[in-house]
Amino acid sequence: MQIYPHTIDEPDEYPTRKDFFVSEAGEEKGFGLFTRRPFEKGEQMARFTGEVLDEVKLHTLQINPTKHLHDPYFVGYLLHSCAPNVLLDMETLTMWAIKDIASGEALTMDYTSTEDILYRQFPCACQAEECRQWITGQVEAINEEGHIYLKKFKATTQNMQASIHG
Repeated sequence: MQIYPHTIDEPDEYPTRKDFFVSEAGEEKGFGLFTRRPFEKGEQMARFTGEVLDEVKLHTLQINPTKHLHDPYFVGYLLHSCAPNVLLDMETLTMWAIKDIASGEALTMDYTSTEDILYRQFPCACQAEECRQWITGQVEAINEEGHIYLKKFKATTQNMQASIHG
């Protein structure tokens, strides 16, 4: 059974419910896309599709500076990570594993890999070692909310380090 609710002419390469599912990843991260089977690094995981729009919306991915693909069924549910496990090729509309991925694992991408400007900036919850803490698009500046968040994050981190090193 396909994940997309409409008919796809070439269903073999498109995502199926036997390989993927959308589920709530947790209160901080919201809904996310997960695997039902393992994928190997370098493997093409699926093709994706959607409606091409002239605007950034929730669940869109940037195709080029003026066009965005709205996919509220599959890749629109990829979670962000500063150390992602998938890469999207926006020219061929394919998703690739860039790490070995276990069954049941959340699928993540770095939103800056496709987006110049995000629908909305947000604090990062990925917990990766190289986490940037506040996520923006490639070309946008950190907004006021982000500066406040990062200032509080830095102060909290410094206080924790001071108490550890006493």
